[in-house]
Amino acid sequence: MNDMPETMLIALAADGDSAAFEKIMRRYNQLVYRSARSIIGEDADAEEVVQDAWMRAWRGLKTFRQDSRLSTWLVRIVRNEALGRLRRKSIDMVELEEAVTSSDQLGESSDNFADNSHNDPERRLISDHARRELEAEIDRLPEAFRTVFMLRAVDEMDVDDVASVLDIPKATVRTRYFRARNMLRERLGVNAESAYGEAFAFNGARCDRMVAGVLARGKVEGLAHSMRTS
Repeated sequence: MNDMPETMLIALAADGDSAAFEKIMRRYNQLVYRSARSIIGEDADAEEVVQDAWMRAWRGLKTFRQDSRLSTWLVRIVRNEALGRLRRKSIDMVELEEAVTSSDQLGESSDNFADNSHNDPERRLISDHARRELEAEIDRLPEAFRTVFMLRAVDEMDVDDVASVLDIPKATVRTRYFRARNMLRERLGVNAESAYGEAFAFNGARCDRMVAGVLARGKVEGLAHSMRTS
């Protein structure tokens, strides 16, 4: 099953094959978690959002159109779950939206500027302390900037996909990403840029725990079965 095409994994998982759905979860767990974390801003709440998002995705796999990317579909689901949780907590996002609108009006900026940090081997290394510092500074970004930054810089989604997921213009994606990166550069310097991909990792025991929890819920809800009957 390791070499099985994703289209086949989706079809099997939609049919209730828990092993196929586990493969999908392990492939996208980090992307889904980081997307939730960028909105929620707290580990525990983000993990709950991820589990709920995976359950919603499993229930909806039969309606997934495979002419689109599974990754963007999953990020839309987790984003809706995260925003729903924020609304249920009655978090006031009006000031944030006003700040984002004001910042976007400052002008569009290109992603293209000189960056040679990846050529320095020493900059490829990051200590646990530096990673935690980076994560703390990412958490300090305004939510709308933080979400764009996480999708673009940490998960390396392209501008088109980010715009589609967040339902905003591509120019807005570029502007928010540029401003978020500049904020982090001012606080951490350019050396931190080589570590973006290591921020908010979701692997090992955390990934295992999430997979086990979702599969258990799938069995309770009747979404999963251990063997195909066809």
